[in-house]
Amino acid sequence: MTMDASNSRVQTLGQTEIDWEKLDKTKFYIVGAGLFTGVTVALYPVSVVKTRLQVATKDTAERNAFSVIRGILRTDGIPGLYRGFGTVITGAIPARILFLTALETTKAAAFKIVEPFKLSEPAQAAIANGIAGMTASMCAQAVFVPIDVVSQKLMVQGYSGHAKYSGGLDVARKVIQSDGLRGLYRGFGLSVMTYSPSSAVWWASYGSSQRVIWRFLGHGTGIDDAVPSQSKIVLVQATGGLIAGATASCITTPLDTIKTRLQVMGHDRRPSATQVVKKLISEDGWKGLYRGLGPRFFSMSAWGTSMILAYEYLKRLCAKDE
Repeated sequence: MTMDASNSRVQTLGQTEIDWEKLDKTKFYIVGAGLFTGVTVALYPVSVVKTRLQVATKDTAERNAFSVIRGILRTDGIPGLYRGFGTVITGAIPARILFLTALETTKAAAFKIVEPFKLSEPAQAAIANGIAGMTASMCAQAVFVPIDVVSQKLMVQGYSGHAKYSGGLDVARKVIQSDGLRGLYRGFGLSVMTYSPSSAVWWASYGSSQRVIWRFLGHGTGIDDAVPSQSKIVLVQATGGLIAGATASCITTPLDTIKTRLQVMGHDRRPSATQVVKKLISEDGWKGLYRGLGPRFFSMSAWGTSMILAYEYLKRLCAKDE
């Protein structure tokens, strides 16, 4: 690679990406909390449907997303699609702040580490973003897993024989009574094994696909070095988010299904991960491990695209004046 091409590439990336050092951190956290809360409100029902599909037994009548939605609306109306939302939003804000801080700081450090290896630009982006995504996810799980356990129990309460609760605090109290504090971390290992690789795959796919798309469009190659329009930047970022969400959902759905089942089971019938796998396979064959793939595919693609657009918009909004 010539020096001119390298400089062109850096210049193009500088026009489309905003580094951690260039952000007003206070504004970033405050505006980000509101922005991501709005996205969570819009997409939360998909998580409820996915969770119900994953815990359904072979005797459950509602075996697809549409029948689950109809069942929820019939029994609980619109509020049924937001079961556990209060718990999730309470924990999501600190978890997301922790995630974004770890993501950006680790990504900056990882790019410096891989730079001397002279890899291709998409490869550098995949490695640096992948490391950052995995590290950020591992940090956030400490906050997110207890929230996940409580919210998922609320999502499936009264469904297919699951217990009923009066709210998130009631769930937490009963879990601690039966299992101690470790009960709130049910499935922590699987959560780390699910979300960390998923986050690594998501961010690696997002980072590398963006570079490939920009190169395909001629930016940074000397063919077209004009400053990309905001609409083109948003389109590339949205496409990258869609590709990343689709890739991550296909790879990690089996682990997510096992984790969800472990987290919602009562302490009196607690299975092991091996027993969960055997039961899923005995009921539906190997496709049982992919229960809820449709909603999860849609969820991760929709979440991925929406979140990354909100995230990149947030960074543009909170960039320091130079």
